[in-house]
Amino acid sequence: MAVHLTRVQSRLSIHAHRKVRGLLEGEYAALHAGRSMDFNDLREYVRGDDVKDIDWKASARSRALLVKRYAALRQHTIQLVVSTGRSMAGLQARDVPKRDLAVLVAGVLGWLAVRHGDLVGVAWGDAEDQHLLRPQRGELPLERGLQAIHDATTTASGASDLAALVEYVVRTVRRRTVLALVCDAWELDAPALAAVKRLAVQHEVLFVTVGGIDPTSEELALDTLTDVETGRPLPQWVADDEELRRQYAEMLAADAVSLKRQLDGLGIVHTHVADEAGAIKAVFDLLEHHRHARRR
Repeated sequence: MAVHLTRVQSRLSIHAHRKVRGLLEGEYAALHAGRSMDFNDLREYVRGDDVKDIDWKASARSRALLVKRYAALRQHTIQLVVSTGRSMAGLQARDVPKRDLAVLVAGVLGWLAVRHGDLVGVAWGDAEDQHLLRPQRGELPLERGLQAIHDATTTASGASDLAALVEYVVRTVRRRTVLALVCDAWELDAPALAAVKRLAVQHEVLFVTVGGIDPTSEELALDTLTDVETGRPLPQWVADDEELRRQYAEMLAADAVSLKRQLDGLGIVHTHVADEAGAIKAVFDLLEHHRHARRR
């Protein structure tokens, strides 16, 4: 039973009354833009579009700039890479692990690629073990990959090690792909930054970070929280200290700025997914930014 893909499709269905339905049927049918002799349809011009694609006659009739879209004949390889270290088993919200959010993000990207007929590969790992499912076509291989990510992410997993995972992907995935890296890193240390830099030379990289629960939140004042890295419970006064709450928020904001600066320097588009409610929009915004980045 395709448990994870069913969850992905249900989340997309919830948003279908918004702009998502049009995006699924058109602009985001493929992670790559493509040219062929097969005309697809017209859509409004947005900043960054190639002026060669403007249909001037149709634009004159509609009194709005319209661009032509063509069906992409080429099929592509999409590589999903997810960090499954034990920090990913930490909470994203009360009783909801970050793992579930990472699987949802990877599932949305993978399912969009599958719908277009692309090959989808899945890689995952921590400091101790890294694994790879070679690119295949269809929903069943994608579901197996998502299930493997889910099962590998537990509090008993090895420590999160983005550098080790990325180095493994650099060694094993030689063919150029669109590579989506999903992790919970707030900043890249020197080894991870060097590894991601090598990755960006070889592939088109999309970088997605998933958020975790705020242990200083007043809503958790009566909860018993455990540090997944040490296995020790956090003091309950953590959620009652306003100064600590302020310092924690400032630290996260500073880390986000630092990560953005690092990724911008490498020419990598990035998005942060804080919760399931905003996951679909974040993924689509990421793809939009990636599409325009390739045109510049």
